[in-house]
Amino acid sequence: MDMEIITGAMTALITPFKNGKVDLEKYESLIKRQIEQGMDAVVPVGTTGESATLSHDEHRECIEVAVATCKGTNIKVIAGAGSNATHEAVSIAKHAQAVGADGLLSVTPYYNKPTQEGLYQHYKAIATSVDIPFMLYNVPGRTGVEITAETTIRLFDDIPNIYATKEATGSLQNAIELLSQRSDIVVVSGDDAIDFPMLASGCKGIISVTANLLPNLKSRLVHAVQEGKFAEARKISEDLYSLNSVLFCESNPIPIKAAMYLAGLLDTLEYRLPLTAPSAETMKKLEKTLIQYKVIK
Repeated sequence: MDMEIITGAMTALITPFKNGKVDLEKYESLIKRQIEQGMDAVVPVGTTGESATLSHDEHRECIEVAVATCKGTNIKVIAGAGSNATHEAVSIAKHAQAVGADGLLSVTPYYNKPTQEGLYQHYKAIATSVDIPFMLYNVPGRTGVEITAETTIRLFDDIPNIYATKEATGSLQNAIELLSQRSDIVVVSGDDAIDFPMLASGCKGIISVTANLLPNLKSRLVHAVQEGKFAEARKISEDLYSLNSVLFCESNPIPIKAAMYLAGLLDTLEYRLPLTAPSAETMKKLEKTLIQYKVIK
């Protein structure tokens, strides 16, 4: 299959709310900021985008706004198309392709804990329903199920448009195991704290939470590695360590949205239940940490 391989610096977009509704105007402005500060792709309505609590209409609207905002630019849109019901994920994937998304990211089904065969059939059904590039998303800490390297390779070998996996296990092991067996599979880092070692080990990109706040630094980190400037990339990684750590002191995306609010990037600090505002202690940690960084608006 002849398709564009999407790699590089990618942002797992948050979803802004205002008075309980998705703030699409703010969403557009946040995406424009990503474009201006050098990111290669945005990922609307992934798990950082609170997709599990959005209605199907809201989910579709977010994808549509992202596609419209990025149209005519060099930045790609990898739409979130995950669900614990395969038919719902298929419906989202088809809509994303129809409105012009460049690719898809699909998180493992949560709660129902399918077998590896179940995961294979789930992803096969979604990926074969569309023609655009498709990325698996392995985050067992959030979904309760892990795609094994064996299943990932089976999907990569069998389904032409499955080209990549986002690995958010917190470990380098999965990435190295996959790359040791399939040099042409695209492995993407899904853990901000280990982006640099993942990239240095052969991964081809990142999908970053921290990039919502500092896209200029996260894009530069990736591009420095691509240019062979490993010392520069390592320095950025080390400089971001404090922020990367505090942004995951409570369940994502609670801290990142609070940090963006404190930095003046969000007008309101709202979440969808069951997520709630961060504790006073977390807010103090965020305030103390943000002093170390210059947030370009």
